[in-house]
Amino acid sequence: MSKRVKILIGMALGALWAVLVIWLGPMWKDVGLAAALGLAGFCIGLPLMAVIGRLAQRRFFDDRIIDGAPLTGAAEIDGRVLSNTVEQALLAVCIWPLAGLLLGSGTVLSLGAGFVLARLAFWIGYHVSPPLRAFGFAVTFYPTVLAALLVLREGVQPAL
Repeated sequence: MSKRVKILIGMALGALWAVLVIWLGPMWKDVGLAAALGLAGFCIGLPLMAVIGRLAQRRFFDDRIIDGAPLTGAAEIDGRVLSNTVEQALLAVCIWPLAGLLLGSGTVLSLGAGFVLARLAFWIGYHVSPPLRAFGFAVTFYPTVLAALLVLREGVQPAL
């Protein structure tokens, strides 16, 4: 199977995942928006903490990179995972609060839970075979994009 086919499959599965994550949001009805945003933010922080910790561990045990030399091998992949996770986290922080307000707090909880799983899929996929990271990227990015599109469709009410 070619790299492009693997990437396309990952993208298609990511689109399906996005619909599922948003669809499951209303299941979390009894959670206030402040709590939902706090929990979702915590979910964003977990994979960040894990990758940062793993990179620190790699630096400590590698004489080449302990003094700040460029990352190589598995450490370089972890650095790329960290960079992409920061990008995804920033996007989520920009989009999810209004999505929670207009689409419901459950949507934010669902997005947060999905974020943790998606970042793990990205991290593992990147180490196994770089084209497999497409799935992890898509299942992180597409739910946020879908939430943003739904917010735009709802329209921001002047009474905010």
